[in-house]
Amino acid sequence: MNLSVGIVGLPNVGKSTLFNALLKKQLALAANYPFATIEPNIGIVAVPDSRLNKLAQITKEEEKMSSLPPLKPATVKFVDIAGLVKGAAEGAGLGNKFLSHIREVSVICHVVRGFTDENIIREGSSDPENDYATIQTELILADLTTAQNVQSRIKRNDDPMVKIAIDKLIDNLNAGIPAREIKFSEEELAVLTPLFLLTAKPEILVLNVNEDEYTAENALKMIEHYADMLQVSRERIVVICAKIESELVALEESEQHMYIADLGFSGSGLERLIRKAYERLGLISFLTCGEKEVKAWMIEKGSVAPDAAGVIHTDFTKKFIKAEVVSYADFVAVNGWKGAREHGKARLEGKDYIMQDGDVVEFKIGA
Repeated sequence: MNLSVGIVGLPNVGKSTLFNALLKKQLALAANYPFATIEPNIGIVAVPDSRLNKLAQITKEEEKMSSLPPLKPATVKFVDIAGLVKGAAEGAGLGNKFLSHIREVSVICHVVRGFTDENIIREGSSDPENDYATIQTELILADLTTAQNVQSRIKRNDDPMVKIAIDKLIDNLNAGIPAREIKFSEEELAVLTPLFLLTAKPEILVLNVNEDEYTAENALKMIEHYADMLQVSRERIVVICAKIESELVALEESEQHMYIADLGFSGSGLERLIRKAYERLGLISFLTCGEKEVKAWMIEKGSVAPDAAGVIHTDFTKKFIKAEVVSYADFVAVNGWKGAREHGKARLEGKDYIMQDGDVVEFKIGA
């Protein structure tokens, strides 16, 4: 499963600064993780997961290894989507390119300007409320064009559900309601899903703030304020100072932790953004560990064991027999697989088992 996050925003809101910080984070991890920049505007970074470090230490001791096994966290692809200006839905600026790129990502990361800097020209950006409204309008207009094109091709003998779904979508879009907030039936969704609507995608709102405002206490207040102002869920907002994040990745890891702790955060803004993307898509990680590697595997919440096995190798789904599972907390408490089996913490689960975040697993696969 690939998780891709498209970073969008008006000019000079800090979008590129944020993306460059992500690229620096990627490069800083290059010695330990197999990541690379695919294109100048694409970067792949690790999903923060401290559980892997602990599993590696346990595996080293249990397997009597001379060094820690390689760590392989789940990864997220960030795409810096350029070219958004007012009128993008009608092709202004790089509008068509912008819209085609955003259709390909899993989550929209919408950066708005919450900082003040007289040296940086706004170029269309005025304040978070208007910035957000501008981009939402462009995405709604693009979806409206898509829906109207389908509507114009509907024939009298077509499935009536097509007209019902399209008319409902158009009515709501005209009212300024994005597709993700419209309640559709399963039959209506079957009609609309192939359209890859932009406003149906999960969204994260990143508020890029001043350096002197960037504390955990202030962030909570700003989330409350802007959630009410923009009429969005608090869970969709991340407060970041892109300038500080860019500087943080240049520091030693211990210095990063001290700096972040002084600001009152439990993790960096980039880490919180990556975790938020994971949450917005309803993803969890199960874990595997051994001499070869310690790895986090990305799956959808609610996935059953055979489907999780298929993430490792597609053949494993149909050849699945059982999954030996230990919760991460139990695995750590008893120091590995041997202790888990001796203390009855390891259990065999069948095809109907619903995977839980942090499950440590060994799959039993047939020939």
